[in-house]
Amino acid sequence: MSSEFERLGTESLFDGKFIAVRRDTFRHEDGEIVHRELVSHPGAVGIVVLDDDERLWFVRQPREAIGLPDMLEIPAGKLDVEGENPVEAARRELAEEIGKQAAHWDSLGAFYTSPGFADEIIHLFLATGISDVDERPVLEENERIDIELRPLSDLDAILDETMDSKTLIALYRLKDRLRA
Repeated sequence: MSSEFERLGTESLFDGKFIAVRRDTFRHEDGEIVHRELVSHPGAVGIVVLDDDERLWFVRQPREAIGLPDMLEIPAGKLDVEGENPVEAARRELAEEIGKQAAHWDSLGAFYTSPGFADEIIHLFLATGISDVDERPVLEENERIDIELRPLSDLDAILDETMDSKTLIALYRLKDRLRA
């Protein structure tokens, strides 16, 4: 069952560095009025980095929200530069996080992280033709990143190891593409 709806109003509850929280009021086609607390996020990119030696490049970083001192993830970052499109953001994040650039960029699609309460969308890319950047940009404040390389042949083990949703989705999409 689908139901058309219209937004009647928005109340800002919190406006932070990474997210904003608001309470929106909606009217559904049957006349029912509902209130939802929603998280606004600028969106993000995630990059599967596959080099010419068939190695996948990952980052390990602490994830305080879930109490993990390090989580294996694909390089990623927010769409937080005004006017920057997702592939430009992916290029920037690849340089910032691992000091690399890619000659080839292919979309692996996009997904909403948790559409029941947030509007965050993550755009996924496969980056190949990897080389060093001329000058590595400075990491963002408080970023603690370790770089880890894994052979593509370890893909199934990596899928068993990580619990990061963007990494899982991106790697399963890579696996499907490699099978085709």
